[in-house]
Formats: sequence, C-alpha cells, structure tokens
Amino acid sequence: MSSLAIKNKKARFNYEIVDTLVVGLQLTGTEIKSIREGKVNINDAFLVIRNDELILINAHISPYSHGNRENHDPTRSRKCLAHKQEILKLKVYTEEKGLTLVPLKLFMKKQWLKCEIGVGRGKKLHDKRATQKERDLKRETDQAIKRIKR
Repeated sequence: MSSLAIKNKKARFNYEIVDTLVVGLQLTGTEIKSIREGKVNINDAFLVIRNDELILINAHISPYSHGNRENHDPTRSRKCLAHKQEILKLKVYTEEKGLTLVPLKLFMKKQWLKCEIGVGRGKKLHDKRATQKERDLKRETDQAIKRIKR
C-alpha cells in the first residue's frame, strides 16, 4: 500500500501559518475507500467551530467508484476529531485574533486518516508577490548550482 499524502498547496501561499494541529476525521466507509484511491480535493476547504465541534467544510471527496446507493455526498460537512482543550484553543485563535482554520494536508497514520490543520492569517497581495519572488530566486539558484556541478 502506498503512502497517501494529499497537500493543500494553495494554503501556504494564501495564508501565513501561525500554528498547526493534527486531528482525525469522522468518515463513512465509501469516503475512506475513495480517499485511498486519491480522489480528494481540499484546496477550497476550510474549518469552522460549531457547538464546540470542529467541522471540515467544502472538502470534495469523489463518490467511490464501486459504491452502491449508500455512496456519500461529495461535499458534505465532516466532523474532525480533536480534544476539547484543542478545540477551545482554536476557538480563541479564530474569535479573538481573527485567524482562519485551513486544512494543510491529509495523510494516513497506520490505518487512520489524519488531517493537519493550519491556523493562518490571510496574506495581502504584496506578501504573495514576495513569496513568489523568493520561490523563483531559490529555483534559479538551485538550477545554477546544478549547472556548476556538471
């Protein structure tokens, strides 16, 4: 079985990540089978806290190809499994400090699916340009080093 790691590449570009937390997800059988096939998209997903529960919204898990009438809704809200103290800490971040909760990565830990959550502050346009400039500069220097080594 291959190691599964679905990353949200847009999250680190659009948000300055302040803190991270790893939580579990409450899924149905057809959802986990579809995720193991790699048919999941978390680029537009975000998390909210309702009734002291952490909820993943707008994550698209495609219906399982061999599923029957019991197949799941692709964009339904999914409950995240975390300790009460962790949820209250995240609630303070979002309400008092005005930060956002975004999923950074989905990965398997033994047989369990985990979600890495980032607590982030939205970047302004000039911050995004600076990030892109740093990335381009790093790529150019790496390419120059490779040429010199040849």
